[in-house]
Formats: sequence, structure tokens, C-alpha cells
Amino acid sequence: MIRLDKADNIWTVTIDRPDKANSLTKAMLTELAVIAEEAQQAEIAALILTGEGKVFSAGADLDEARAGLATDDVWERLSGAIARLDGTLTIAALNGTLAGGAFGMALACDLRIAVPEAKFFYPVMKLGFLPQPSDPARMRALIGPARAKMVLLAGQKLTADEALSYGLVDRLVPKDELAECVQNLCTDCAAGQPHIRRGIKALCAAELT
Repeated sequence: MIRLDKADNIWTVTIDRPDKANSLTKAMLTELAVIAEEAQQAEIAALILTGEGKVFSAGADLDEARAGLATDDVWERLSGAIARLDGTLTIAALNGTLAGGAFGMALACDLRIAVPEAKFFYPVMKLGFLPQPSDPARMRALIGPARAKMVLLAGQKLTADEALSYGLVDRLVPKDELAECVQNLCTDCAAGQPHIRRGIKALCAAELT
């Protein structure tokens, strides 16, 4: 249900459970985390996360969420592993709607490219769970505290246009152009050196003094 394609130093990871809206089980989340951890060791140029079908991911598998997955540490393991890829360009290629706990891996990426049909919602208030610990801070860094509360506290569903205007996603691309767009974004990184990639990411993250 997780597909990994390695093309030179660009890895593309596909959530492949379209019959269940790409909802995530613990085994799938663990596999995603292991891939991200292996990517750090391999010093790859780019890691692309995408989904099969019309939805990127609906979040946790409902049966496993009721059994405890909604509050499992595996979500933080995954988002943390992606965030620690200090020499890798990480891109969430959002082929469709992004919901619930699946936000974590997308928020941890450097870039989020979405199709115009995508919707964005994180219904933790309605479901009675806290969001994963790092998600609110990463969301706030992208869209500001008030809009983060609009999504998390008020439970608002965002359209792709709203997500773009807020800064939650960086570009909207028609679905038939998504893969090519994302590959093009990886071209310079794939041709560059790991220490340059690490240096640029560190400089982008540094605070001005």
C-alpha cells in the first residue's frame, strides 16, 4: 500500500490505497517513516510524497483510529523524519484532498504542490482528538496563528484557492501536469551537491539577527 520508486537520487513515495481514500494504517505510517529515515542516510536530492487516485490521504484508517492510532507516536516519527531531511528537497505532491493526520507529513515538507480540486481539513475538534504535537506549530509558521485556529479549532475546510492564498500550498497545478511539475522542481537539486543543499536549507531556516 506504500509504493517507492527510486530514480537516481530522487525518490517518489506513493500512498496506494485509493479504495480507502488512501487512509493510513500504523503499518503504512511506519513504512513511510522508515523510508524517510533511509532517505536521510542515502543523502538523496529529493523526496516526493504523493497519492494514488483522487485523494492524497484522508488521514487515519477509521478502525485503527478508534483503536488508538489517532494518538500514536508514529505520526510524529514520520513528520519528524521528513523535517530532519536537511540535505533533501521534500515535496508533497497533493493529487487530491489532504485531511486529518495526513497533514503532518505534508506540513513537514519543504514544498506543497496541489491540484485545484483538492480540499484541506483537519477535523480534530469534531472527532475529539488533539492534533499531532508538531502540526499546529508548522501550520502556524505557514499560515499564521489565526488561520491555523480557523482550521484546527473552527474546523473549517479550505479550498485549494484558499490554501494557496493562505500559504498552505505553494502552487496549484492541473492533475495531468502534477508529476512533471514536481520533477522539474527537483532538477537543480538532483544536479547539485549534498553540502550545498544542506547549506541552503540551513540558511532558509536561520533567524535574522
